[in-house]
Amino acid sequence: MSELSGKTAMVTGGASGIGEATARALAEAGAKVAVADLDAAGAEEVAGSLREAGAEAIGVGVDISDEEQVAAAVEETVRQLGDLNVLHNNAAVLSPDHLTRDGAIHELELGLWERTMAVNLRGYFLCTKHALPHMLERAAGVIVNTASGAGIVGEGVRPAYGVSKAGVIGFTRNVAAQYGKRGIRCVAIAPGMIVTPAVESVPKPLVENMLRHHLTPRLGLPEDVANLVVFLASDRAGFITGVTIPVDGGFTVHSPTWADEMALIADQERGRSTG
Repeated sequence: MSELSGKTAMVTGGASGIGEATARALAEAGAKVAVADLDAAGAEEVAGSLREAGAEAIGVGVDISDEEQVAAAVEETVRQLGDLNVLHNNAAVLSPDHLTRDGAIHELELGLWERTMAVNLRGYFLCTKHALPHMLERAAGVIVNTASGAGIVGEGVRPAYGVSKAGVIGFTRNVAAQYGKRGIRCVAIAPGMIVTPAVESVPKPLVENMLRHHLTPRLGLPEDVANLVVFLASDRAGFITGVTIPVDGGFTVHSPTWADEMALIADQERGRSTG
């Protein structure tokens, strides 16, 4: 594939999970890739493997909640790779310790709430803010934001995370509305449960319950998201902007009683076959 040949892409949270898969997919599509992550060593490791495979890539260490670091990371990307055509805002606070403390709202620590917003929402604003001038110079660019199904529906857990991702969806609409006539598209992706290292900390019964509510026979893979990012970054998606696309195996499209209804139907069918 070479549909992104000559393009430069920056992927935040690129050292692992969805970000790593996206960096690899973008490179396979011909893009030059800046792998950006708080884990600078991990970002360089991914970038190094891309270079070994023949791609042009750099690793960039950055805390996306810090504006000076974001500005420096964008400038380093442009300096080394020559431009910035695609931004994939994907970094988020996903450590098990952080997510397990993101619980009951009346007990939620203010510091945890603020750190979640600082990375998951302010970070997307800062990366977009500093990427836009480079895109505006050429009246062309694509910004793809990783939102979440948690930003679409309410959950019994992770309220700070869910609110931050709902904010990403609103931010996406505003970027698309402000800059669409100037050649810049902005789209959000809302993954469901994707099998990444972060999911390993989720108790198995909860994972199995999530799968029970999917319309697909499996949970998502990082590549499912990465493939969509590549498409959205390409000219083939030139008429798509301002929307949020779920990548969740149908998790958010059915009624809340769907899984129970299917279980009842299965019980009835078993009863008829043995009756």
